[in-house]
Amino acid sequence: MTSEEKTGKRISLVLGSGGARGLAHIGVIHWLEEHGYEIVSLVGCSMGACIGGIHATGKLSIYEEWVRAIRKRHIVSLMDVTFRKGGLLKGDRLFTTLRELLGEHQIEDLPIKFTAVAVDINKSREVWLTEGPMFDAIRASTSIPLLFTPANVGDRKLIDGAVMNPIPIAPTVGDHTDLVIAVNVSGELTEGVSSAAKIQVDEDTHSETRTGKLQERIVHFLEGMSSHRSAHKEEEESITDVVYTAFDAMQSTIARQKLAAYPPDILIDIPRNVASIMEFDRAEELIELGYTATERTMNKAPLAELSD
Repeated sequence: MTSEEKTGKRISLVLGSGGARGLAHIGVIHWLEEHGYEIVSLVGCSMGACIGGIHATGKLSIYEEWVRAIRKRHIVSLMDVTFRKGGLLKGDRLFTTLRELLGEHQIEDLPIKFTAVAVDINKSREVWLTEGPMFDAIRASTSIPLLFTPANVGDRKLIDGAVMNPIPIAPTVGDHTDLVIAVNVSGELTEGVSSAAKIQVDEDTHSETRTGKLQERIVHFLEGMSSHRSAHKEEEESITDVVYTAFDAMQSTIARQKLAAYPPDILIDIPRNVASIMEFDRAEELIELGYTATERTMNKAPLAELSD
């Protein structure tokens, strides 16, 4: 791009970890694209890697329709319990579903530069995944310790990147972009905000408000899976609640340290108490939250940061 063509809106977008709160990344992307920003580099950790990778394939709208159809009764049915060492859940069922929905993709063939961040558990170091099967990279980046079994990628055993770097800005250092925008969905607690305070959506009428055959097929599919819930549901919830809470607190602390070391040009901050990391049934609300948080942040950003 020549200096004459430079718009000041070619961006590197960093999407942080945070479980279901990462659905807010979808709203962030919507706002940026609607306002003329060109995402030419995507770096993601955990749920940020999932949203970033899927957006890089050009199929985010399909994933969004799918996730908007999820209800509480579907979440456990998407999880496959295992009694193997290394984690409670294998994650095979979830990622098989995503592969069937979105197809297989190689990272190096994506039209947008994409990096997923994970951690090599044996070498205790951060790993940047920039090639190979996209969903293998996402599976590795989202492998929360104790919950999901580690992912085997090559000869490496990988776990969730949030263990070391919940908001991985360092991979953008070599990008030839105008701005680095980071999204932290594990921000400081905010008074008056609670994961219990949510937009109520009537489950009987929700599908009628989202027209289209795709939505109908998604709902039908999820309803079918809900009949195969694990007999160990209560044990899962009691264990995972503790793990989720501890992991959430850890990644929030590490995120603050990483942001101090690698400050982005613009930070979009979303409090971590807006939702728990497993409230995927709140997609509509969280996507809207990401959109409004981006609008608020970008409208406050110094003009110098938004110009060429």
